[in-house]
Parts: sequence; C-alpha cells; structure tokens
Amino acid sequence: MIREREWETAVREPLASAPPDATTLVLVDGAAGTGKTRFVKWLLALREFSSMPRLKVTFSPSGAVALQEQAPLKGPASPVPRNGSLRRPAGTRPMALGQPRQAALATSSLGELAASLDSGGPVLLVAENVHRADEEDAHALRTLLAHPPAGLRAVLTYRPEELARPGLVLGAPVGYPAEMSLVRLRLGPLDEAEVRAMAVEALGEERCSAPFVTRLHERAGGIAQAVADLLTELKAAVALPDDKPTAPGPARLTARHVDEAPVPVRLTELVVGRMAALDDQTRRLVWAAAVLDDLGTEDELASVAALSAEHGRTALTAALSEAVLHELGLGRYGFRMPMEAAAVYPLLPGPVRRELHGRAAETLAVRRPAPWARLARHQFAAGRIPEWLESVEKAAVDAVEAGDHQLAISLLEDVLAHPVVRQPDRVRLTLMLARSAYNGLRSDQTVEVLRRLVDDPELPAAVRGEIRLDLGLLIGNQVGRPQEGRAELIRAVRELGAQRALAARAMAALAPPYWPTGPLAENLAWLARAETTAAESGVAAVQAAVAANRVTVLLSVGDPDGWRELAELPRESDDPRILHHAARGLFNAADSAVWLGEYARARELLAEGSELAARNGDAYMEQGSRGTALRLDMVTGNWAGLNARARALVADAGEMPYVACDGLIVLGLLAVAKGNWSRLGDWHFGFLAGDDCPVPVAAVAAGSRIRPAQAREDLEGAAREAADAWARLKAKGVWVWAAELAPWAVEATIGAGRLDLARDMVDEFAAGIESRQAPAATVALIWCRALLAEADRAFPEAADGFRHARACYRELPRPYEAALAAEAAGRCALAGSPGETTAGIAELTTAAEELERLGATWDLARVRAKLRAHPGAERRPVGRPRYGEQLSPREQEVAELAGAGLSNREIAATLHLSPRTVEQHVARALKKLGAVSRLELAGTVRGGERDR
Repeated sequence: MIREREWETAVREPLASAPPDATTLVLVDGAAGTGKTRFVKWLLALREFSSMPRLKVTFSPSGAVALQEQAPLKGPASPVPRNGSLRRPAGTRPMALGQPRQAALATSSLGELAASLDSGGPVLLVAENVHRADEEDAHALRTLLAHPPAGLRAVLTYRPEELARPGLVLGAPVGYPAEMSLVRLRLGPLDEAEVRAMAVEALGEERCSAPFVTRLHERAGGIAQAVADLLTELKAAVALPDDKPTAPGPARLTARHVDEAPVPVRLTELVVGRMAALDDQTRRLVWAAAVLDDLGTEDELASVAALSAEHGRTALTAALSEAVLHELGLGRYGFRMPMEAAAVYPLLPGPVRRELHGRAAETLAVRRPAPWARLARHQFAAGRIPEWLESVEKAAVDAVEAGDHQLAISLLEDVLAHPVVRQPDRVRLTLMLARSAYNGLRSDQTVEVLRRLVDDPELPAAVRGEIRLDLGLLIGNQVGRPQEGRAELIRAVRELGAQRALAARAMAALAPPYWPTGPLAENLAWLARAETTAAESGVAAVQAAVAANRVTVLLSVGDPDGWRELAELPRESDDPRILHHAARGLFNAADSAVWLGEYARARELLAEGSELAARNGDAYMEQGSRGTALRLDMVTGNWAGLNARARALVADAGEMPYVACDGLIVLGLLAVAKGNWSRLGDWHFGFLAGDDCPVPVAAVAAGSRIRPAQAREDLEGAAREAADAWARLKAKGVWVWAAELAPWAVEATIGAGRLDLARDMVDEFAAGIESRQAPAATVALIWCRALLAEADRAFPEAADGFRHARACYRELPRPYEAALAAEAAGRCALAGSPGETTAGIAELTTAAEELERLGATWDLARVRAKLRAHPGAERRPVGRPRYGEQLSPREQEVAELAGAGLSNREIAATLHLSPRTVEQHVARALKKLGAVSRLELAGTVRGGERDR
C-alpha cells in the first residue's frame, strides 16, 4: 500500500543501511488512530530485524509497561515468554526481559534494562506511546538516547497532542550525540483512495459507491482507526447479503448510510474522556463547537457559547491544550473530524442544544456569502420554521445555479419530509425537487416525495402535470420502470393541456425507442406530435429538447439523416437549457454510435459531449457517458482495467438500474469470455432479463446467456432464449440492435434443428437493416449467412463468409469478434476438403493468439482443444513428458477454467474431455499449486488475470 511505500523510504532504508555500530533514532509522530500500531507491526515483521536482538516497550494508560523480546539480549535476566508481555501495576517499577520461559524478572527498572541493550552489535528498541511514560521512565529513555550503546536502532511512537510538554517527546530536552541519525515520521490522515481501499476490503467493491467513500473519508477525517471502526459499525448496522450482489439495489451503500451509522465506541470514549478534564466554560465552548459542526473563529465559538471574548479565549486555549479542539486552518477551530462532534452532540441537554442552535443561526447569518444550508439546519433545530424554509429554498437555488443538483435534491427531500411544511410551500419546493431530480441523480426518497404530491387532490392540474412529467422521466430513465414511467408521461400530456412547452417535453420523452414498451411506429408518432407542439410553443429550449430527441430516434434506428441533424444541434448559447439538450443529444448519439458500430465517431462524440456537459454542469449525463465509454472499450478490445471500472459504475449507480446497464453488460460479457460463468447470473439475469430492460441491452444479455447454454449442450434452452430475445426485437422493430444477438440466436436455432426458422430469422434481419447505416449489424448479417452455409455443409462458402466477417470486424475494430470469426473460418476449413487443412490450422492458431492477448480464457481453451484434436495440428513428441511440480498445459487450462467458475462438466464440454478426466486434472492442479479451493486456481495460475 501507499503508506508502506512511504515507510520503506523514510524508515526502513535508514535503519537497514546504517553501519553495524551506528546509532539511529526514529520518532513516529501521529495523533490518535493514525496508524502507529500498524506501523510497529510492519516494522517488526521486516526481514532485516528478524535475527536482530530487539525489545518492545509499550506504555499503557494505567502507567504500566509491557515488555517484549524476540531475541536474547546481553546481561543477566530471568526468563519470560517469547512473544509474551508482562505488565506492572501503576506505581511499581518496570522490569527487564530475558530468555523465553515464564518466571520472575531479575532486574527492577527501565534504567537497568537499558544497560542490557549493549549486545555488541545492532539492536532494535521499539518504545510505543511514550507520551504516557512517567518521569522515571522518560528519564531512563533520555539517558539511554543521550548515551546509546553502539548499534542501537531506537523507534519511539507518540501522540503529539498528548505530550506533557508540547514539542518535547520525552518531557525534557535530550542531549542526542552528534553521530546519532535522527529521523522523524509524521503519520497523517489517509487520503480518499486509501479509505476506498479499506472500504472495499471490508465490504466488497460493488457495495462501495463513490459518494459512500467520499462521505466515509469526510466523516472519519481520514483517521485510519476511525475509518476501520466506522466500517465495523456499518457492517453491523446494514444488512449485507453474501458476496454476490446482483443488479443495483439496497446492497449499494450511500453517503446516507455513513451519516446514519453510530459513532464508534472507541472514538466516543476518547473524546468524552478528554472532556472530563475541562471546566464548565471550556465544556460549554466545546458544546458550541459540536452544535456548530463546522470550523469557527474564536469570536464565533465564544458567541455561540455565550461567553465573553476573554472567557472565550481562555476556554478555547484549554480545549486546544486538552486536544479536544484543534486549529485546522488559520484562526479556524473545531473537532478533528465530524464524528467527534457527533460523539459530543448527544451529551447536550435538550434546552441547551436548542439555545446553542439559535445562537449558531444568528452567528452564521452574518457570514458572506451566507451558508444557507448550514443556516437552515440550525434554524430548524432552534424551532424557527419560517426562517428555515426560506434558507432551504435559497440553498437549493444556489445549488441548482452551481450545477449541484444532488445537493438541491438532498435539501428539498429533507424539507418535504416534514409535515410542518404548508401546501403552498410544498408545491413550490416540490417543483424545484422535480426539476433537480430530472437533471441530477435521483436519491432514494425522490420518487416517493413526488408520488405523494401528484396524488394530492388539492394540487392544481397544471402543477400536477409538470410534476408528473419529471416523475415519469425519473421513473423511466433512472429508476428503470419504463412501463410505469411511460404511463405517467402519457397522463402528464393530458394534464398539461395548453402548456405547450411542457407538453412537448413529455411527448418528446415518449419518442426514443430505447424503452421496451410499444413498437417503433408508436415512438415515431410521439416524435411527430412533439415537433408540432414544440413549434407551437415558440420556446427555443423546448425546440432544442425535441431536436435532441429527434437525433436520438434517427440514430437509434440507423437512419443516416441523423448524422446531418446532429451537426445542426447548437453548441453555443446563452441559455444553459439549450446547451443541456445539445449535450444530451451528443451523448445519445455517442451511445447510438456504439450500438451501430461507428466507434471512431463514438469517441469523438463522447469527448465533445463531455466538454459541453462539464461546461454546463450536467452531472447525470457525465455519469451516463461513463457507461458508453465502458461499452466502447469492451467492443474495441481495450479490456485492461475494464472489470474494475464496470464494477465501480454498477456500485455508483446505486438503485438506478438504467444507469448501471452498461456496467452490467460489460461484466457479463467479460464473464462469458473468461469462463467466469458463476458470476454471469449476477450481471445478465435479474434486471437485464426482465421486461423493463432496454431493448438493445436485453439483446446483448440474451446473446451472453445463449453461449454458455450451448456449451453446456442445453440446446433447447439456448433456442428458447434466442426465440424470446428475437420476439422482443421484432416487437420493437429496430433491427440494427440485433447486431449483438443475431449470430448467437441463429446458431442456437440451428443447433436445435430448426434450420428453416433460422433462414427466416436471417431474412428478417436482412430486411430490417436494409437502407440502414449500421456497420455492426451489417457484419453480423455476414456472420449469420456463413452460419447457414455451414449448416448446409457448404464449408468453403461458410469459411469465406467467416473470413469476410473477420475482415470487417478487424476494420471496425472489434478484435474479440474478429478472433471468433477466425475460429469459425478455421473450423469450416478443417471440416471441408483436406486441401484446406493448413489454412484451417493457421486460422485457429491466429484465433488462439488473439484470444490469449485479450484474456478470453474460455474461448482460448476451446480453440486450443480444437487444435489438439485435429490430426494435422502440431503434436507433442512421443512419450509422456515429465512436468514434475509444474502444471502441464492441459492442467493449466483446466485450472484457469475451474478458477473462473466453470463446473467439471462445463470444462469437459469446452475441452472435449470426460468429466472424470477434468476431475483428475483439477485435483493435480490444486496439489501442485498449493491451492485450497477452485477459486484460488485462476489467480494462482495467471496472477489475477481474470479481473483485468
């Protein structure tokens, strides 16, 4: 990890590289919880110090000393346990250590112990928590360090905030000899990346969304122990399923989970314990800091605590001296982390807390610019409801203007949850929430809040229609319930009536064919109505919205006119709404370009859309662009790091399956290619197999489910999957989306003995993409026709068809499909005339090389099995090779597939072996690699290649 690398440079190298008789002192400075104990464990585990005489002294809060010895020291001593510890009660003297046996100790002071360190060679002394040492022990350490034995390597750890005399580690100056090397290591807070690593280790990557990690880092202040304890509290407080999260859902942790987690006991006792020494005025000032829950100046803290300037200064000095408060910026004071304030806050009596919140509101009201969100919190806690509502509204307006729709959503959801809000205020604030929810990323409460409002019979119809419009968009585009969202949008069209601009927006939202509900003709009808209504409205922003949707519809179906109309979308405007819709059009076009096979265009559009969205502050669209980029890298063969990126997207999507779709697609496709079929159900079933799944996504997921079914020889199951997916495409009528399904669906239909039906499917596909500009669908059709030729045993024709498909895939580029086409061409060549054997073997060899570069473990194993099975392929020398403790090539293939999650029967089908033979190979691989389970095998063999 990062910290260990820092310690290597700062500590290990100076200690290990010093001459044998040199003396070195390392002072490890770290506040409570920053990792001093972890540092000591790391140090004592280093190989350089394993054979060196070493002594560990730990000073405890009670004044006791624990001594520990790893190697014999010079001088008389009594036996004690190796790796054991001995403690003395407060008021008694510490004792020296000897040989590893339990018995009474001979020496009686730390001073005498110091004399035993003169071993004639390097010796390591580790003294932990020296801020707790009494004067007698501190004096002994000062004496030892002023007159160290040759070869002494001393490491002292301490909390700077708890030193008896600030700046003096051992309570008084030490006369360090000139030849001693002094090193200081300061242990500070973890950064967000380090906190994320801890969270992922504790909870699993899929559960750690970006907002969750950010809030975890903020609330714990990056203090390692606080992070660890808070993660323990979260695991106990939040019901987490076993380590197989499926589609986005409640297992995804959010910032709200962090806020609602209790303060860890260890931290509470530390803070409350430090407060015990405070007088009444100092305690009141600390209470004020806990209520303020923000950094404050000396005057602000005194004002909230109702102390005079003089008494406030005295109280602040005392709070700083006891390390309860800290100076965290020039002239700005507060708790080291938000959780410390949360530990103190419940200790306040209710009337005192209300009074402090009132004064906090008055204090913050004079700041410029006014911190409206914080001000609102204090006003509500003080019972000042009208002022609270005004501040919340101003805070939400500021957040929207700054493009921070997430903050606006959070503020408005919280205020609308309170029954004290009157109906006129509720309507106004709900409209703000609906608009922010459409532009931002929805949180858990938003849908329910909007639903309650539109069901209110007292709400005016026009207002209800506007709220319902945004509710429909939210439900359809983010929540992932398109049928429900479509119904809400149709109702909104009726309720909006003469409000042409809003009605046009609702109609335009019903136009894109991505949703599975309704045929393409119905989508086109809504688009026509939207264009007419937008023109009647005369509102430029609405016309821009409809224009963006028109581009989306045209490109979704592969209409070449879509590219011309995309170029006409405005890139410059003084109206941010127009820029919003232009950026949306660019991102939608990039998404369509990936489905169509226009990959160079897709990258250009992503870059242009990201620039425009960032300039306009559109977070939701930037989130969506991550998914498009993932799919683009998947199909173009850029698989390095793809698994982790896709998992992060799924985790960040939370409970928004539409946002997670692209991540789920990529994870499922990688699972198939790498043979990790045990995880395929996590990604390509659930939402991606349901009725609400977007049509092109459902097609990809169906294709990925067909392939393993065929490999398992479940031919009827594969054919049923193909028929269901084909029927969904036929119902929608957008045949360019068959590019990712058609080859597998046709192959499955042929495999089930329904060749005539397969011919009809290919003819239907061909008619559906005629006159469309869709390179991916065009090459998929070539593949399908080659499959029909193979089924007719016209092997030369089939081989040529697959070679044509391979050339087209390479040009796109799609290296994975190009390799699979090479495999198919080689298969047909070998099945045809003997004269094609050399070409067929060459094509299979090429396919194997390309699949190996991609890391497609399952496909690679299948191709290699075909090569070995053919008489004309290169054969190994006669005689049984001796591999000893090394894996044979076959054992390695089996180990990779077993570690990826395939069963013995699935491996046998892939490699053309018997299940019994596979079982024997797995057993030998486990024994040779020292692995205890199948899951360890792939990582052991390939060094974790499965997660590339």
